Amino acid sequence: MMKTFLQNKKFNYKNEILLFFLIYLFLFTNAYITHDSIIAVCSAFCGLTYTLLAGKGNPLCYIIGISGSFLYVYLSFKNHLWGNLCLYAFYFIPMQIIGFFKWNKNLQKNKFSIIKQYLPLKEISVSLLITTIISVLSIYILYILKDTNPIIDGITTAFSLLGMYYTVRRAIEQWYIWGAVNILSFIMWLVIAIKGTQVYSTVFMWFIYSILSVYFYYSWKKELKAA
Repeated sequence: MMKTFLQNKKFNYKNEILLFFLIYLFLFTNAYITHDSIIAVCSAFCGLTYTLLAGKGNPLCYIIGISGSFLYVYLSFKNHLWGNLCLYAFYFIPMQIIGFFKWNKNLQKNKFSIIKQYLPLKEISVSLLITTIISVLSIYILYILKDTNPIIDGITTAFSLLGMYYTVRRAIEQWYIWGAVNILSFIMWLVIAIKGTQVYSTVFMWFIYSILSVYFYYSWKKELKAA
């Protein structure tokens, strides 16, 4: 269905702009109605903008991403999600700085968009094995630290490391990783919201991330086929 949707020539940039406008409109409307945390709203806004720009292969995504990461660190600290806190503070922020310069060195000719690629199978296999080991270790450590949700937090932390690495590498495989991370993160924050914490915008952000990861996977695949 998504593949057919992307192949529809009527779906152009104007439609994308309208779609993204509606996403932002829903975000701010929901925040107003639910009296959501300002930090959660700003974090969601930065996060969604980062994902949209990253999906379009625009290096400016990392500038927005750094701001959103600082806000997400605060939310993770407040909700005792130590895995996500360390991930964003000590990995995402430095990697986004690196990613900005890496992407700028690999732009398409006459376009402010990166050259996308597939990764070798060997690199994918090795990185998945290492990430799985890190995931198990993360869960064990987070149990000791009395993390709010050690299993999901541990898995999303480990695989987000891989997702960001694939992103900086300009690899289409990143969208597989982000799809899994986004769904699990959506569940984790939904549970937190149900328990009474005002993080509705964060829940919405991860829900939209899940949809966008599928959308941009097919978008990148289409572009790579045409190359």
